[in-house]
Amino acid sequence: MAPSEDDEDDYMSMAITEPLSTLGRVETSIQRRARQKREAEVRAHQPSKAESARQTEIKRDEALNTSLPTTSKGYQMMARLGFKAGSALGREGNEHARTEPLGVVVKEGRAGVGLEGEKKRKFREEVGAQEGGDEGNKKRETEGEFRERQGREREEKRVESMCWGAMKVLEGFESAQDGGELNGHDDGEGEMGKKTTEKPTKQINVLWRGLVRDRQEKERERRMRYDLHQSLSRHAAYDDPDEDEQDKQAWGRQEEEVEDEDHELEEFNQLEPAERLGRMLEYLRNTWRYCFWCKYHYPDEEMEGCPGLTEDEHG
Repeated sequence: MAPSEDDEDDYMSMAITEPLSTLGRVETSIQRRARQKREAEVRAHQPSKAESARQTEIKRDEALNTSLPTTSKGYQMMARLGFKAGSALGREGNEHARTEPLGVVVKEGRAGVGLEGEKKRKFREEVGAQEGGDEGNKKRETEGEFRERQGREREEKRVESMCWGAMKVLEGFESAQDGGELNGHDDGEGEMGKKTTEKPTKQINVLWRGLVRDRQEKERERRMRYDLHQSLSRHAAYDDPDEDEQDKQAWGRQEEEVEDEDHELEEFNQLEPAERLGRMLEYLRNTWRYCFWCKYHYPDEEMEGCPGLTEDEHG
């Protein structure tokens, strides 16, 4: 039996009825909190490096594949100069003119620019070595000579250092003969107390002239640094009566004498280090009766007790 309109509502019923117009559209507090929690998680999510790189790559590809819009300033400027979409820039009738811009090749990774070329070169060498060609044989020979080449380079450096030591010994003997005075200061290279003279550089024996040249270059650089440092705190018009000649040169008050090129020294330095060392040691023995290997100044020309001329003879 259908309920009539006059029937009273059953207030004791457990059924909860809602208007049909609001079903499915009302959000409860629990649903609202769940929705807000999901939205907060989405906002707080930080994309990983892979996701960021992928998104950046997608955006870059979209930008590169998109033609220049007609609303851009660049397109409008070219249009005023006669450019039309789909045509090439420059003189009309040029068959080789480009209608599209140069493609962009994106370099990925942190490797150097020339790494790919180096990889290709090594790959070709490996292929040649596997095929047994001349290139592979040459590569195997080069690898076999690597240690020998390193040994030669180390020996050249060792002989070069001994050349500098022999030049210092020569300077000591020659300066003592010329009546030089003690330097009185240390130039940072262990030259404390070295006897020096005011003799022109070209009149010095070429065997140890390079040592003097090197010291002069270092002194010139020191004065330049001193000049740069003092110029920040001292007026250029200030005249100090206690300045010596080198100070005046450093401040630019006196022109520094620039020596001409020394061709004799250049020819000597072009010799092999072993030959230069041999000439120095021979001069020390014949002129000063001094053996570089024994580190001893013999009293007579016989040099009794010296094993020989070479380093090998001294063990």
